[in-house]
Amino acid sequence: MPHTADMRVEAWSPTAEGCIGEAVRAMVEGFADTSAAAVVGERASVVTAESDVDLLVSVLEEVVYRMDADGEIPLDVEVGSIRPAGAGRSLSVRFRMADADAVVPVGAVPKAVSLHDLNLCGGPGGWTCRVTLDV
Repeated sequence: MPHTADMRVEAWSPTAEGCIGEAVRAMVEGFADTSAAAVVGERASVVTAESDVDLLVSVLEEVVYRMDADGEIPLDVEVGSIRPAGAGRSLSVRFRMADADAVVPVGAVPKAVSLHDLNLCGGPGGWTCRVTLDV
């Protein structure tokens, strides 16, 4: 990214849920080598938002929150099916977490998800997403 305090993540998958999961993996790979880390626990949550793109933001913000609040980083993620929820949409997320101290830093840690130039859309070839992270 032109701004030194930003990291761009792009991901793709046949499904929106898969694309969100790939975005989480790409986010983590952008700042941490997790190859030697071990799973210390699982964290599950249900994310609710008004749109699919808002679900993407919410899941990535959950990763930032877990790093800040719990000192944990996801080694893997499972994203459930997107379902209608009132006026919005929801999905379940399950993270397999490692201690953040057990990973090797390879870049700046994201501090927030930017809403600028945010995209999650489906097409004939599957789903793609693009998100900028403030580091």
